[in-house]
Amino acid sequence: MRIIQLALVLTAATLLAGCPKKVTTLPDQPADTGSSTSSTTTSGAGSTDTSSGSQLSSEQAALQELQRMGMTIYFDYDKAEIKTEFVPVVAAHAKFLNDNTARKVRLEGHTDERGSREYNIGLGERRAQAVRRALMLQGVGEAQIVTVSYGEERAAAGGSDETAYAKNRRVEVSYGQ
Repeated sequence: MRIIQLALVLTAATLLAGCPKKVTTLPDQPADTGSSTSSTTTSGAGSTDTSSGSQLSSEQAALQELQRMGMTIYFDYDKAEIKTEFVPVVAAHAKFLNDNTARKVRLEGHTDERGSREYNIGLGERRAQAVRRALMLQGVGEAQIVTVSYGEERAAAGGSDETAYAKNRRVEVSYGQ
């Protein structure tokens, strides 16, 4: 566990070493009713205020990059430790949240169907909390993070084989305003 924490800290330090924190103020936006990749338009703002337009486009570009990297962190069987292959994904989400302090993230913990309902709710919570701790170690504010556990209730893949189990052992990252 300490090795993973050390790897997270070193990865974050490497990624953030040359990137000073920018303070940006985003204009109020209506709630996004479409997919998170849809473009947002504001009437009249594009022609008169290029700085807020560039802030919006940079935030949208960052969200698209996060979606490319992954909005899901997978776990080993009966484990709540972040696998080393997902450390860069968590670091990218931390950078986005540090750059956009008004944004909130919801971490949804999931498990496969093995184990009792109570055990799986607890394991899903431990997985979500592991990602939460990793984000906070990289400077994300506690108020920006909400965790929830669904246990085995919201399976990503049906079936009772290892392929399905592996897809269900996860934390899904979801952004709100």
